[in-house]
Amino acid sequence: MEDKFRRWFVCLCLVFVFPHVFADSYTFRSLSVSEGMPDLVVNAIYKDSRGFVWFGTNTTLERFDGARLRHYFLEATNGNDAKEKRVYSIVETPEGEIWAGTGIGLFRVDDDAGKLFRYASDAIDSGVHAFFVSGDTVYVGTDKGLFIHAGGSFSSVQLDGNIFSPANRVTGIAGDSHGILWISTLGGLKSFNPLTGKVGSFPPQSGRAASAYYNVALVGARVFLGTMTDGIVEYDVADGVFRPYIDVGCGVISSLSTDGKDLLYVGTDGNGVHFISVSANQIVRSFRHDTNADPAIRSNSVYSVLADRDGLLWIGFYQLGVDYSLYRSHLFQVYRFGSRFTTEGMPVRTVSFHGKQKLIGTRDGFIFIDEADGRFKTFDTPQLRASIIISSCYFSGKYYIGTYGGGMYVFNPRTLEVEDFYSSEPYPFKNGHIFCIRSDREGCLWVGTSNGLYCFRDGEKIRHFQSADTKLPEGNVYEIFFDSTGKGWICTENGMCIWDPSTLSLRANVFPEGFINREKVRMVYESSDHRLLFLPEKGSLFVSDLSLKNFGRVGKGTLLDGKSLMSVIEDNSKAFWIATNNGVYRYDGEGGIMPFGMVDGIPSNVFINCYALKDSAGTLWFGNSNGLVSLPGGKARRLPELPYAAAISGVLVDGVDRPELLERTGSTYRISLSSRNSSLTLLLADLLYVSPDEAAYEYREAEDEEWKLLVGKSEFNLYNVPKGGCRYYIRRIGYPESALELEVLPPSSGGWWAGVLALVLAAAGILLYRRKHARRQEPVVYVEPEVSAVPAFDAGGSANSAEEPESLIAPHPSLEETALAADEGEGGKYKTNKLSDEECERLSNLLDEVMNEKKPYIHTDLKIADLASMVGSSSHALSYLFNQYLKKSYYDYVNEYRVLEFKAIVTSEDCSKYTLEALAERCGFSSRASFFRSFKKATGITPNEYIKSVQK
Repeated sequence: MEDKFRRWFVCLCLVFVFPHVFADSYTFRSLSVSEGMPDLVVNAIYKDSRGFVWFGTNTTLERFDGARLRHYFLEATNGNDAKEKRVYSIVETPEGEIWAGTGIGLFRVDDDAGKLFRYASDAIDSGVHAFFVSGDTVYVGTDKGLFIHAGGSFSSVQLDGNIFSPANRVTGIAGDSHGILWISTLGGLKSFNPLTGKVGSFPPQSGRAASAYYNVALVGARVFLGTMTDGIVEYDVADGVFRPYIDVGCGVISSLSTDGKDLLYVGTDGNGVHFISVSANQIVRSFRHDTNADPAIRSNSVYSVLADRDGLLWIGFYQLGVDYSLYRSHLFQVYRFGSRFTTEGMPVRTVSFHGKQKLIGTRDGFIFIDEADGRFKTFDTPQLRASIIISSCYFSGKYYIGTYGGGMYVFNPRTLEVEDFYSSEPYPFKNGHIFCIRSDREGCLWVGTSNGLYCFRDGEKIRHFQSADTKLPEGNVYEIFFDSTGKGWICTENGMCIWDPSTLSLRANVFPEGFINREKVRMVYESSDHRLLFLPEKGSLFVSDLSLKNFGRVGKGTLLDGKSLMSVIEDNSKAFWIATNNGVYRYDGEGGIMPFGMVDGIPSNVFINCYALKDSAGTLWFGNSNGLVSLPGGKARRLPELPYAAAISGVLVDGVDRPELLERTGSTYRISLSSRNSSLTLLLADLLYVSPDEAAYEYREAEDEEWKLLVGKSEFNLYNVPKGGCRYYIRRIGYPESALELEVLPPSSGGWWAGVLALVLAAAGILLYRRKHARRQEPVVYVEPEVSAVPAFDAGGSANSAEEPESLIAPHPSLEETALAADEGEGGKYKTNKLSDEECERLSNLLDEVMNEKKPYIHTDLKIADLASMVGSSSHALSYLFNQYLKKSYYDYVNEYRVLEFKAIVTSEDCSKYTLEALAERCGFSSRASFFRSFKKATGITPNEYIKSVQK
């Protein structure tokens, strides 16, 4: 019993010591063919010091930067022997080089060349299966013993006197705290003392033949060995005894590693992945391919496992690529009541708190929790007439609860009993909808229902307002809010009115022109500086002062565009947190906005129309489609530190991969371009390993003060780079310390003269056959932001109209249009590569057919090279076709189809639920500016004018 209690206590301690291991949920993302994996058998996984993750496959070495894979191919040298191309092990040397162990020897990565080169072939001419780094020394385990790389040269150690002995075939290396290496081989367990050069052998007991071990891990004085038939074997250094270890449900141990403290990470070829606590001697976490398991991995045939230093889990499969867990900061938390209850998976519609008491309303009833005395109880049908709880309020010692379709209840927290509210009026209080319950400062309880607005005092109805005989707008009453002056804001299906406590009446004729009173408003909130925030069902946030003199929309043209605003709350630092149907956004009130999503611990990006709360400790609470989510007050003011800064993993110059041009010193990157180069694409590395669509960056040019947004993208493009060079800063949104610096250096004088000389020589050769005149274009420097900067949170001035002025919509051409215009503007470039009219007509007809049937234009990243590939031609030929034959630019041609697509959608579908931006993106436009400009150019009117014309 004492031993059992000890094990239980150890496991409980582990939960607190290793929270990332025992987290309730992992979210896995896969890397396979669609993500660019050329080989799906993953034998090895390694994370280098910069944060890049490397995969060794049967034919390649892959580097993953969180957004893309970079391939390093191995070529077989002995005919079709596939084994020699396999990558079995990967390591980073003390000098920062990446080495790969393959079936024929050692290879080294050359980043500048983007290739793998054979390394030390004169010393190592056999398969390499293991590495171990200690200080400045690299130990290499091969099929011919142990090799040591120190001081720039290799030396070898024979683990057995017989060179052909399986004991010289090294499969794994681990080091203990005394500097001794423990080595698994196909001929048993060996040790090596680097100081004395002594090799130790550890034969099994009872004279049995030495076992073949395929991997090794060390925790304290316990050595763990993986076999291909008998599972895990433990060797205790203290007593010198081998013994079978914990059964993991499969005898084939394909991967074995440790955190060096207590946990073993075990990969099996048949039963998934297991975490074992060595102190407790038991499995504490498993990951299998099981439709009933959460989380489930894609296969139980695991070849490699890496639990990295940042808490992420990487799993390599046989013929299925990689699964890896996405980074989570745990900034937000899902509410749990000890081990008795969790809200994870629950769609939370309403919450009410009183002291340590919490009432949580969901689509499946409500839950009452008293954290002070441990009481906990759930209520659902048949206790309730309806299970969908949509409103609640703590008032005069009791909780008042509104349902959808089942009326209203009163819950007594002392007796834990539920009773009907005002049963003398069955509709709506027994079989209607109760949307909102609020109390005022006069001690009255107000109820918004499907049958108008009610007011109660001491349990008795004193007022009932309906639209037929009062100023109450028609429809359901969704929101009631009492501001600091005592006025009540009543929001219905069809507009808004105000309860005036001085006249005891509803007033609807007090709103100025342009106010939000005619819209359906989900929520009203008053800030600490007495501004009213209105969250409409459609459109952007509306802000007004209490006098209704200064008001307007805010957040237009920002990350909030196109989002449905569900709730808003102000934290103790006076920043606003806005929950939407696609994440939470922190708005500092001065123009700064920052997105938060699943990467920050939110269980789902979809938030529900649930009134957000702030408790006495400053913690913020939000109703989410997958639980009750909290943000502790301290975390709201201080964001967690990121383990990695923004990074660049590659560069394309004029569309060509040129890694050798990029130099890095810390977080500063430099690239030198020639005078002939005009475009630059930086490949951004997401070394946090979040979901690609959650990557959120911002950038600015050195001379600018304004940061521009780059969200959901992992590339940064510069077109027509100025000859004098430029400097940019890129960082993760909200994390100034994550910034990188990019310096594009101007062409050097030597490089310029070399370019001139090359041009002169080329021109001389060509003039032997024909005359040529080439005109040089001057670069056009323009970098357009993905999304405009956030306006200051200032509702002063006149009211905003629902439609933006045209002059604010499209002031600049887009990046791609400017680049192509500069590239295609001169007809002279085609003089030596003309197409006949017949060929142009053929290409034009073929292109029209592709555009009509396959609709490639709906993809925002469509390039002229993509179209050329579809019609079996070249980019240059299409460029000639557009500019010389069709007399229009490539982008004008594509955008004409996008405009036609937009017109077809708005005339054939109900588009009222979409914003213009969403419709434009659906048609292939990458920006609002490009959409409005192209539409006006093609039709002569704005999109809004066109929509109004077809709706008449």
